[in-house]
Amino acid sequence: MRLRRAPHIIHSQTFPAPFQDSLRSNPFISTPQNLTILATKQVFPVDGIGKIEICVMSIAAPMETSCGFLLVNFDSILLLQYPQGHWSYPKGHVEGDEDHHSTARRELMEETGISDVEVDSGWRQRTEYSFHHKGRRIDKQVFWYLASTNELDVTLSHEHTNYMWLDFDDAEAQLTFDQEKALLRDARTYLMANGALVG
Repeated sequence: MRLRRAPHIIHSQTFPAPFQDSLRSNPFISTPQNLTILATKQVFPVDGIGKIEICVMSIAAPMETSCGFLLVNFDSILLLQYPQGHWSYPKGHVEGDEDHHSTARRELMEETGISDVEVDSGWRQRTEYSFHHKGRRIDKQVFWYLASTNELDVTLSHEHTNYMWLDFDDAEAQLTFDQEKALLRDARTYLMANGALVG
């Protein structure tokens, strides 16, 4: 019997939940939520009756990661306006081997000039979303932390067009995205439960 070699097949595939769960538990994969699994299929020799054997190698597509602060000054929250027009919190990309707090502190300093902050280690949340850049879909996750400051003066970077210190009700109304409104409500509940915020 003479064998002929079939070409490589490279494609994207969504794997069953149990298989993805096993990947999420792998300590060497740093982005465990909502993995996009890319499969490379090597098609081996095909015999006379068309039988093939397939070896699948799975690769987790990287997820872009940012970190940011919900920054509190007494009973006010700092919001920044982005060039696209939306209002959000200060945040930015992780660089090198930075930990999350270091990233959030650096980005806050770069975007607002505020450096004197105290991070509340008892609250952390994560959001994710997708967007398209140059025709390519980007999956992004943002880790949010709660911090307080006595500084009110803001020096905006070129990345933003405006800022406001607002009370929690006005800040929720001003925020553009629903999941960031939900973050604020959760942070407010946490602060009130811990006696750090009244009403």
